[in-house]
Amino acid sequence: MRIAFVGKGGSGKTTMAALFSRYLAELGRPVLAIDADINQHLGQALGAEGAPPRPLGADPTWLKDHLRGDNPLVPSADMMIKTTPPGPGSRLLDLDWSGELLRRYVATAPGGVRYLVTGEFDEDDIGVSCYHAKTGAVELYLNHLLDGAGEYVVVDMTAGADAFASGLFTRFDLTVLVSEPTRRGVGVYEQYTEHAAGHGLALRVLGNKVSDAADVRYLRERVGDALIGWLGQSAWVRAAERGDPLPLDQLEPDNLAVLRALHADLDAQQRDWAAYHRGTVEFHLRNAAAWGNRAVGADLAAQVAPGYAPSAPVSA
Repeated sequence: MRIAFVGKGGSGKTTMAALFSRYLAELGRPVLAIDADINQHLGQALGAEGAPPRPLGADPTWLKDHLRGDNPLVPSADMMIKTTPPGPGSRLLDLDWSGELLRRYVATAPGGVRYLVTGEFDEDDIGVSCYHAKTGAVELYLNHLLDGAGEYVVVDMTAGADAFASGLFTRFDLTVLVSEPTRRGVGVYEQYTEHAAGHGLALRVLGNKVSDAADVRYLRERVGDALIGWLGQSAWVRAAERGDPLPLDQLEPDNLAVLRALHADLDAQQRDWAAYHRGTVEFHLRNAAAWGNRAVGADLAAQVAPGYAPSAPVSA
């Protein structure tokens, strides 16, 4: 199952992504947390110290060669863009931690959460590149991932509605928008619902920094049934933000109940693998026509294998 945490900058989405990842790990579930935000703070929120792991987008040629495998429709890494769909011969991945990609890019934070990062802007990027060149690595990874039942990928996304600059926003079973009880916080939810219309997103709102009943009432009035729960001030979260995470059983009972509700909602989602692949192809064809064909000097629609779709893992 895949879940994305989104919201305006400062809403607490990174904190919530880390908290939910810790919750899953303490339940003994296989969980991979991915930092896909331009501000790379998820590792810190998980309690990791020292240098971050090797960024997923650090070597795009290696990543593309690894994923294309023996796919005859993608003859070289140079012909692969962020939306290139898997096809016959592509290397489809799982959450086997001994696999080459995860061994290369994944680190383990305190509490047992394994995580990877897209990477920050470096000197060569400034003024010439957008951050989607890095989040494109996550999109490629998810398009080639066969995650099964009881396995979880938790992604901390870019702030605001920036996720709609690519098809990455459609790669999740559940999207959770973290919102403060303010006009700006709810405004991002309204943007999300408008942009996501027609794409079949399962979208929930998680209230954060909620102080009283008036805050809850405000969120209910503005987002209705999309509100799955809310978190108030938390000594546990504050300790984690100071780099001193406590055992999860010390989390406030009301806040723990919210995590359980979120987990139940995520597990209730059903993924249609054929429909998922059709979405992959749709965004690939859009990107090919808009810029990809021109960038590589070829018709990238030819990378779509008619009748092909990745199969669900046996455990799903």
